[in-house]
Parts: sequence; structure tokens; C-alpha cells
Amino acid sequence: MPVSRKIRVVVVDDSSLMRAILKEILSQAADIEVVGIAGDPYQAREVIREQNPDVVTLDVEMPRMNGLDFLEKLMRLKPTPVVMVSSLTEAGSDITVRALELGAVDFVAKPQVDLAGGMQAYAGMLVDKIRTAANARVRRLVTRPAPSAPVGEKLAPVLRSTEKIIALGASTGGTEALKEVLSALPADAPAILITQHMPERFTTSFAKRLDSLCRVHVREATDGERVLPGHAYLAPGHSHLELARSGANYVCRLHQGAPVNRHRPSVDVLFDSVARVAGLNAVAALLTGMGADGAQGLLHVREAGGRTVAQDEASCVVYGMPREAVNLGAAELVLPLGEIAVQLLAWTHGKEKAFRI
Repeated sequence: MPVSRKIRVVVVDDSSLMRAILKEILSQAADIEVVGIAGDPYQAREVIREQNPDVVTLDVEMPRMNGLDFLEKLMRLKPTPVVMVSSLTEAGSDITVRALELGAVDFVAKPQVDLAGGMQAYAGMLVDKIRTAANARVRRLVTRPAPSAPVGEKLAPVLRSTEKIIALGASTGGTEALKEVLSALPADAPAILITQHMPERFTTSFAKRLDSLCRVHVREATDGERVLPGHAYLAPGHSHLELARSGANYVCRLHQGAPVNRHRPSVDVLFDSVARVAGLNAVAALLTGMGADGAQGLLHVREAGGRTVAQDEASCVVYGMPREAVNLGAAELVLPLGEIAVQLLAWTHGKEKAFRI
């Protein structure tokens, strides 16, 4: 029986101890082979040229050239799936969000040397991310000037709830997908609730980054706050986000219930609440991501009379969650990423399909 080709990985980190730990973890997976290690980006450049790996793990802070600069050059000249190895600090989260913008597929915290019993769980998570990255669609980075924040285009809070609700769910590759959808929406768009699989500390940085790039206000959701037009509410990395009612108003509800589909926050939890509370007034989109989270929830939105769309395979970094939704019949439309915002707006204005497939 023929043996499947192994996933070839290059590990880039300035710490010899960290290189050894990562190599040991990855080498224990039968389908992964560490074909090179490098202590800085200049060494990495030569190893990557030589080995042509399927995936690169990349540290952020390194001598001679930082990880972001190297990532930008790599994605511009030789697009390769990259998993960032980042410290879970406030500064590190800002840098990691920027790395995802530059084309990194995913990120993982640096393993702690004294992790003891938790090392097995860490190893499983790292290996899963490497496997996902190996199958991800990465694109050549086109360098553009950094966008400036929109001036004078954000609306002041409106003291009423919006009838229509937009719900968005994403995982791997979702940071850029969400940015593309949200930045295309006008300042007076209906209220938007978002679940992106992302750990605590990173969601704050991600929300601030989106807010600087979009005409709608983007913020990390807080429990009990009013849901208003022109605002987008991102589930914090520690809690499920749900839509609820308080009298005539929509509000955010956060809770730390058990993970759903191994995730907290979970897209299914958000979509189920939107189906239940908004019903016919719900409009939901399931974007790129690994696994099946959100597929059942999208189906429930459609069954409740809401409108649903899934991102198409060609524009996904990982066609997992949208594929599951399509297989369930949950998606009314399947569209390229660049067409989703226009379609969402068409539905919220009572119009039919803006695009036909």
C-alpha cells in the first residue's frame, strides 16, 4: 500500500530550546517531517529555498529581521503556508493580528517549558494547525499602502434597536475574510454580530484593528450592551456570544458555557441565538474555517426564515465550515468572498439575490 507523502515543515525560531521542543513535538506525528530549522530569517530563507517546505512555523521576535518583515517578504516572493508561534501578550496579540493580515494561516502560543501534563494537549493543537495549514490556499501578497481610518464616516449611536441583524462566523483565514466583508459595509449598516475562533487577548486587538479600517464601529462585545445599527460586536475569546432581547431592544449576551464543537466562542451558539431571536430578520454568512462549527447554526437560521450565504471554496483559505453548511443545505447562496457584503446588504434592504450562481 503506498505511503502518503509527509507534510514537510521548517521551524524558524531564535531560541535553540524552542526549536528543539517544536521539532520534537512535530516529529512525533507520523504524517509530519521537520526538514529544516533556522535561527533567524536569513538562515530561514536559505533553508526554505533548499527544502521547499509545505509549512513554516515562524517566531515573531528574532535577530537581524523580525518575523513580520520576513513574513511579508515570504508571502510576496514565495507564498507558503505559515503558522506563527507567538507569545500571548497584549503586544504579541497586536503583532499576531498583523501577521494574519500579511498572510499567515494561523498562530499558536509558544509552548511553556514547564507545561507538564498540558504538553500533550498543546502538541495535539499544534499538529492540527500544521495539518490545516498544509491544505490552506495561500495567495501572493500584493503590497499596498496601509489604509487609514475612515474620517467622518462613522455614525453616532442610534437610540433604537435595528430590525435586521447580520451574523458572521469564521475560523482559519477568517481575520482577513471578516476585514473584507466589514470594510465593504456602510456606516449605517444593520447591527452585526461576529464569532471568530480566536483566543482571549487576541480578540481585543482584532476588534481595534477592524475598527480602524471600517466605517462601522467595531468593538469587543460586552454582556448586556445594546445592539445598534452601524456597530459590529465581536465575541471575546473567552465567551460565547448570543443575541437576546431586552424589551424592544436587541442586546448582547455573553456566557462561559461548555465549548461547542470544541470552541468557545462558537459560531453555532451565535447563529442559533440569532435564528431564535431575530428569525425572519436574520441574515447570516459562514466564512472560511476548519471543521464544522456554524454549519448547523446556519441551517437553523435558514429554517427560521432568515437568509444565509456561505463563502465559496475558491476564495476560502480553508473550505471546512462552509463546505459542511453547503452539504447540509444550510446555505441559500454560495458566493466568492468579494460578493458577500453586497449580498448581505441586498437582503437587509428587502432585495433578492444580488448575484446569481
